[in-house]
Amino acid sequence: MKKRTWKQAAFLALSACLVMVSGCSTNESASSAGGTDVIKIGVLASLTGPLESYGKQTQKGFELGLDYATKGKREVAGKKIEFIVEDTETKSDVAVQKATKLLEQDKVDFLVGSSSSGDTLAVLPLAEEYKKIMVVEPAVADSITGENWNKYIFRTGRNSSQDAVAGAAAIAKDGVKIATFAQDSAYGREGIGAFKSAAEKLGGTIIAEEYADASTTDFTANIQKIISAKPDYLFITWAGSNSPWKQLMDMKVSEQGIKISTAAPDIAALKTMDALVGMEGFSVYYHTLPKTEMNTWLTDEHKKRFNGEIPDLFTAGGMTAAVAIVEALEKTKGDVEVENLIKTMEGMTFETPKGKMQFRAEDHQALQALYAIKLEKQAGSDHPVPVFMRELTMEETAPPIKNKK
Repeated sequence: MKKRTWKQAAFLALSACLVMVSGCSTNESASSAGGTDVIKIGVLASLTGPLESYGKQTQKGFELGLDYATKGKREVAGKKIEFIVEDTETKSDVAVQKATKLLEQDKVDFLVGSSSSGDTLAVLPLAEEYKKIMVVEPAVADSITGENWNKYIFRTGRNSSQDAVAGAAAIAKDGVKIATFAQDSAYGREGIGAFKSAAEKLGGTIIAEEYADASTTDFTANIQKIISAKPDYLFITWAGSNSPWKQLMDMKVSEQGIKISTAAPDIAALKTMDALVGMEGFSVYYHTLPKTEMNTWLTDEHKKRFNGEIPDLFTAGGMTAAVAIVEALEKTKGDVEVENLIKTMEGMTFETPKGKMQFRAEDHQALQALYAIKLEKQAGSDHPVPVFMRELTMEETAPPIKNKK
């Protein structure tokens, strides 16, 4: 064997040292990602695509929520909190790719999301496979905490049945004939299914159901069928920017004796709802409805950070997801061991911009208040404003338990 010079020996020793240092650094990083020094949260949101506005609101709200819950430190129990946002593009296959990246490469301790029920349903199995908590916000399909649920799923957003109970309470009673209209999607079909069940229990009769492709902008055929059915009310479940409000006005649906009822949605959608001024319906959130300390902070801070803009529906939702995670981590003293987190979060009550919420132990759905409202035109507002009529308590809006596990 050829004898090494002292320079060669020194080089090899230095190389071995560097390899050891590199290995230690890698291990420390993995340890941090697993929760030793840094707690990582992966946020899935539609930053592009038809639900782009939803995703961007969620992102803003989540950041605001972390700041509020940690008093600006972004630390809990001495551990730094980091969050990584990935764009699902409102495509289920992309959502799976991005979630896998967050879990495998970024080693996140929590997932949050997503804007689309379809995206979220595609990702649910990954939470179970990787044994990580997924806080669902704002996707609403019942099946998320129903037939497709697993024990790692906690939802701060409301579900379709909660919307349905509120919507049915506003219009359904004995002898009332109701037509429904929704997008042909998990969100739309599950929402109408839940509404139909709730309305029929109150004595209403569903005489027509119409579904439109989620990407279409022409609803003429659907609206004509609804008019032909001659209902007393048209109940609409909708999400996204391609809404039917203008076409409903152009086709003079209200002038034909059909009263329209729906949720008062995000501000972008409210801007298209002038035809519905005077409508009585329900709201999940509008910044003037909750009278809480957290909501006041959210409204004031959002205006400061975003050039006077008021927080929107999904901003409040993103904030709620963040404060729920911080509350759980405070209770576990920063421990991200998943079974401990599940035990802590089941039945956990926590404050939100809307007031108290509670993760129901059986299916991890957040029980929460909604609001009966009337749409009014107000001076200084470029959209109809949801005006408070009464609070629908978390007990009133509690949805049925639909998971089988």
